[in-house]
Amino acid sequence: MGTNEALSHPVTASERMAVRAAQELKNKDVVFVGIGLPNLACNLARATHAPDLFMIYESGTIGTLPERLPVSIGDPTLVTNSLSIVSQADIFQCYLQGGLIEVGFLGGAQLDRYGNINTTTIGPYANPKIRLPGSGGACEIATHSKKVFIMMRLSKKTFVERVDFVTSPGAYSLGRNRADWGLPGGGPVTVITDKGVLSLIDGEFTLTEIYPGANVDDIRANCGWDLRVAPTLGVSPDPTPVDVRMLRDEIDPGGLYL
Repeated sequence: MGTNEALSHPVTASERMAVRAAQELKNKDVVFVGIGLPNLACNLARATHAPDLFMIYESGTIGTLPERLPVSIGDPTLVTNSLSIVSQADIFQCYLQGGLIEVGFLGGAQLDRYGNINTTTIGPYANPKIRLPGSGGACEIATHSKKVFIMMRLSKKTFVERVDFVTSPGAYSLGRNRADWGLPGGGPVTVITDKGVLSLIDGEFTLTEIYPGANVDDIRANCGWDLRVAPTLGVSPDPTPVDVRMLRDEIDPGGLYL
């Protein structure tokens, strides 16, 4: 029986992205969890195939085991059952800059082919069309995490030839690679979109996997750069009814992010 036939309504793009992102996580990974879809992905992974996923939140909770889906990094549920609570300074200075974070999750307003992310301005910095929230901890996560997963919906507005501002560094920017810039972390390796998955190949994000029903030409048409396509293109299976029901009924029953 197909996934959509076994569920009350079809799988949504957000559910598909959360399930696919969860699959990237391995048991006992040390993950710096972001709010939003990454929050869903991490908690789904912990509830299914990665029960010992070690989650850290920016607010200072270590080994977090929330009893319900946290609505923000300041949600009290993050404290319940956590292994430790430290200052935000310790999170960044001791854990992140100390090289202890294996996986970081990021998103943004703009992304280029090298994985540079913009969450600062749309348009020139001195006179922007839109002033965005800024970096927060994103630059440090992109700089120090051993690897970074990016979750963004595909469109020409978000997947651009050149970001208007490099908030979070990717594999290559301003004529220099990560080694040239002295960046210690591994940088972004995977981009999970609502149409398929991009992987960093030879320093540039390349389409390596599509979802059932997705079309390569449509994906390339909705990307702001000349998107490379891997010679062997994988097709991701539909999310299982078990995973989707877990998201809908147990992890996010109120539809906070779904």
